[in-house]
Amino acid sequence: MARQCEICGKKGMIVWTRKKLRGKYNPTAKRKQQPNLQWVKVPLDIERKIYKKFAGKRVLMCSKCRKTMLKPLKK
Repeated sequence: MARQCEICGKKGMIVWTRKKLRGKYNPTAKRKQQPNLQWVKVPLDIERKIYKKFAGKRVLMCSKCRKTMLKPLKK
């Protein structure tokens, strides 16, 4: 299974760290940065459209999607 959000498709990305050495920045190390994924059960009575097809299922989603899902819908 890929480390990817099932709602928005967010996945890992390569990031470089830059260290300053004698007034200049040197790109030193590459590493893979993973999204904050969590297993969440989507409620059956969800109002937002993007979560409707996942209603009642347990899905792997990023924390940003989780916060959006729990936020009340403005009317």
